[in-house]
Amino acid sequence: MKIKENFLLRKISDSYIVVPVGDAVVDFSGLINLNETGALLFETMQKGCDEEELVKILLQKYDVSEEIARADVRAFVKKAKEADILE
Repeated sequence: MKIKENFLLRKISDSYIVVPVGDAVVDFSGLINLNETGALLFETMQKGCDEEELVKILLQKYDVSEEIARADVRAFVKKAKEADILE
């Protein structure tokens, strides 16, 4: 999985926002607001990864069970697909 090239993550104050740039501006209107966990997943997915890598990253960063980490990753990936920001 990989985030499409024309989407950038920006931190403004305590918020994380994904903005379209270039050609993506035409096809995607709006912004995506993320929390710290979503921003971590987004940054990782910009480089390309699979679901297992995302789960491992959450387990290393946060004190959560594998079940919760996996559910969070699946929910994030589902929303990313619905927003059409994945290659």
